[in-house]
Amino acid sequence: MANVNKVMLLGNITRDLEVRYTPKGTAVCDLGMAVNRVRTGDNGEKIEEVTFVDVTLWGRQAELAGQYLAKGRSVFIEGRLQLDQWDDKQTGQKRQRLRVVGENMQFIGGQGGGGSQGGGGNAPQQQESGPPQQESGPPQQEQAPPPSNQGGAAAPDSFDNDDDIPF
Repeated sequence: MANVNKVMLLGNITRDLEVRYTPKGTAVCDLGMAVNRVRTGDNGEKIEEVTFVDVTLWGRQAELAGQYLAKGRSVFIEGRLQLDQWDDKQTGQKRQRLRVVGENMQFIGGQGGGGSQGGGGNAPQQQESGPPQQESGPPQQEQAPPPSNQGGAAAPDSFDNDDDIPF
């Protein structure tokens, strides 16, 4: 029998992040996300439901999250579900918690959270203070050069590489 354990979440960070390291030096970052859903009730009114999800990131993903994400920022996480089980030391009861182990992450919108400020896509925004980040950010996507003119038609002279790309 085939099995699939895949989760995709798009939401906002609910608290500031802290990156910690295992004894072997692997970065770990636990974050909280709020994922909103709007539905229409029986009487036609819109009802907004919020689901809070705990996510754990490991390795380079954890370091990037700690560097670029903060409370209120939007993020897209792909990962898998994991069930943690333990005995509560105070009550002796068995406890469990379902969380997402993030395997892929994309930054959404600008630094201001919710995509309300400029920017867009996956590129991290510069921090408000301090020198610009040179090498420590996630890889930037390079823009491909315009396609070569093999069809014989003249290329428009007013083509602006940065503003006229349709995606």
